[in-house]
Amino acid sequence: MKKFVFISDFDGTITKKDFYWHIIDKYMKEEGNNKYLEWKAGKLKDIDFLGHVFKNIDREENEIKKDILELEIDTYLHQFINFIQRRDGEFVILSAGASYYIETILEYFKLDDITIYSNKAIYKEKGLHYDVDPNHKYYSERYGIDKKKVVEDLKTKYKRVYYAGDSMPDYEPSLICDLRFATGKLIDIFKERDIEFHEFESFKDIEDILREKEV
Repeated sequence: MKKFVFISDFDGTITKKDFYWHIIDKYMKEEGNNKYLEWKAGKLKDIDFLGHVFKNIDREENEIKKDILELEIDTYLHQFINFIQRRDGEFVILSAGASYYIETILEYFKLDDITIYSNKAIYKEKGLHYDVDPNHKYYSERYGIDKKKVVEDLKTKYKRVYYAGDSMPDYEPSLICDLRFATGKLIDIFKERDIEFHEFESFKDIEDILREKEV
């Protein structure tokens, strides 16, 4: 069994802004905001809301890749991954977003050896379209991917599991981890439920905490 794994959400955790908001703000403000309100009112599943936004980008593939690379990521990410790997750990990404833009960003920053658990998406018809298998062992009807199932599987392969996230989909999977790190909305979610966690703004903050705990 390997030493430990550090699991990170992508949108709002590695990136400073969710990709769906980037697309809504750039191309579909009125329609996108209306869909967002439907989603928050419980009228749409997460996978349906995101799927609608992504498939309606209405741009050529090279333009979409440029849009993806406009996303700001944590400037300390590369150093943090090196820190994890030097300590015989593995860094993985677990996202209910779409693999297409995650892979595009990691390839650009030469981090394409990182394991990604996410919803498969392909470019066609001027948008990104989900290609999710309902028979996959990690399938979730709501999110496309069941993050908790992925974490449960990783717990059988590593002695310790650490988790960083920013929103409600990260709540349940983080509960079964040894340490949890929160930014964004997840901070209030943990506080409201009196869950022990560590707040962070950058992966540098997480590294400092892990060093203190002699990981």
